[in-house]
This record gives sequence, C-alpha cells and structure tokens, in this order.
Amino acid sequence: MGKKADGKVLAQNKKASHDYFIEDTYEAGMVLTGTEIKSLRNGRANIGDAFSTIRNGEVFVHNMHISPFEQGNRSNPEDPTRTRKLLLHKEQIRKLYGLAKQEGYTIVPLKVYVRNGYAKLLLGLGRGKKQYDKRESAAKRDAQRDIQRALREKQKIAR
Repeated sequence: MGKKADGKVLAQNKKASHDYFIEDTYEAGMVLTGTEIKSLRNGRANIGDAFSTIRNGEVFVHNMHISPFEQGNRSNPEDPTRTRKLLLHKEQIRKLYGLAKQEGYTIVPLKVYVRNGYAKLLLGLGRGKKQYDKRESAAKRDAQRDIQRALREKQKIAR
C-alpha cells in the first residue's frame, strides 16, 4: 500500500480556532484497529464534535467519528464514535493534566494526519473564547482581508 497519505491532513477541526485560543499543541499517536486506519486513510473521519479527557494517567479522545471500512471484515468496530486511546509521553500527559485542570482550559483535537505511516492527532490546549473575543477575531480577519484586497488592486493598477 505504501505511504501515499503521508503529510496529508485527513480531518481537521476548523471550529476549534473559532471557539478557543490555542496556546500549545501536542502530537499524539492513536490506538486504532486495522480497518479504522484504512478508513482514516480514505479520509472518512470527522473530529468536529471530538474532545479529549485524561483518566488514570491516560489520554482518550471521545466522539471522533471514523466511518466503518466498506471492504472490512468482522474486525470492523461496532461503534464509529468509540473512545480511542491516545499515546503521549508521561511528562506530556502530566503537563497537559496540570494545565487542563485550570479553569477555562480544555484539550481540543485539532487535526488528524499520517506521519511516517502512523496516524497522529494534533491536540491543542485551548482557552475558551467569549462572544466579544469571537467578534474581535472576525473583525481582525475582515480587516486583514480588506488590506490584502487593497494591495492586490494596487498591484494590478501598477502593472
């Protein structure tokens, strides 16, 4: 099969940057079944509603939807949104746990990709945005877009 999907983002949580200030990121491996990784490589994953928790010194991702593999066999998991274990170093887990215990912080799955043949999940330590923060971010984005548009127009006229 090869490593044709290396470096390609397989699923992304676009809503996370809208809802949270992402302060730090961590790369975690995922414990998957054989048919799940095949389905993941086909781009059949959704992490829009996913969230992460830490229990007993282990990190888990919940509500991450990986569709069953069509050509799969009986090893296809029953529940496509089952809880999946994430693989991180012990020091990273301790640091994440300490930071996530603070009020207002949460662990947010940002994107799923394949690196060196292994499925990885990028976790972000996020602090929730208030409504006025979201409006401020949208205003900055619109202003930046207007500046870029004006620069393109100026370059067109200069030619």
